[in-house]
Order: sequence, then C-alpha cells, then structure tokens
Amino acid sequence: MKHLFKALAEFQQEVPVIHKATQGYGYTYADLPKIFEVINPLLKKHGLGFTQLINGTQIATCLFHVESAESIESKIDIPQGVILKGMNEFQVLGSAITYLRRYALSSMLGLVTDKDTDASGEQVKHEPKKATIDNARFQKAIDAISKGEYTVEELTTKFSLTEAQLKLIKV
Repeated sequence: MKHLFKALAEFQQEVPVIHKATQGYGYTYADLPKIFEVINPLLKKHGLGFTQLINGTQIATCLFHVESAESIESKIDIPQGVILKGMNEFQVLGSAITYLRRYALSSMLGLVTDKDTDASGEQVKHEPKKATIDNARFQKAIDAISKGEYTVEELTTKFSLTEAQLKLIKV
C-alpha cells in the first residue's frame, strides 16, 4: 500500500479547497462536475484513479494506484424508502446516488469542499429558535405568572413575543 498512500498524500498536498458554487434549496454545495474538474488532473498526475460502483443498495468507492494496483475501498448504504416532495422514486434514487458519490469521494480523497470554520477559530453561535405564542396561550401564561407558577423571565426566555405582548408584560 506504500505506493497508493504516497500518491494520495502527494495529491492531498496539491488539491485546493473546492468552493461550494452550486445553489440548492437554501444551501450551496460543490457538485460532482466541479469536483471532477479540480481532482481529475491531479489524480492523473499522481497515478491515481477511482471507481464508484453501485452494488445492490450500496455505493462502493474504490481508489487505486494505477501502476501498483494497490487499492482501498469504502462502501456506503443507499437509503431506501425515502420520499421527496415533487420527485418520483427514480428521481429520489438518482439524487441520493449523486449525493452519496460526492460525499464518499470527498471523504476518500480527504477533500475540503468549503471553508473550515472550526479550524480557523471562526465560531457561529446558533441560538435555538424560540416558539411563538398565540394570544390565548399568552393570556394563560400571564395568569400563571400572577399565580406565581411562572416568572416573566421564564416566559420571555421560552417564547418569542410580539411587541404588544411585551408591552403587556411591562405594565
């Protein structure tokens, strides 16, 4: 395996970060054609190749060293019974296969397909989304506060309140 691992390490030293340029529904990702555009010349340069075969309900990604025939393989299950709005079962399957191929290959090759915010120390704090409270429930909460069952702080921490509801609390 020394030929394969040496070539893979050299490949990883040269392959750049592959930026997410394809727009999905509320997210971006690096699509397979973009990944191939970046990696194929470098794979060739380092004597590496890969296959991604579908075997039953799995995708097997095999990375090989062309000269020595050394190889490593990784398998991932294709989820079954998934239903996506507006897609028939074949479209869902095609989408799943493409998605899994992209991530299996990225994992196998050690690709970075976006900025690594963990490594750079850049932290994004995600506040849990507060539930909204309708006026009927709000009135019940106010009654509970007056009985000492709730504090105002508990109410405002737990729920997203409207301006009108906030004014009622402050009175």
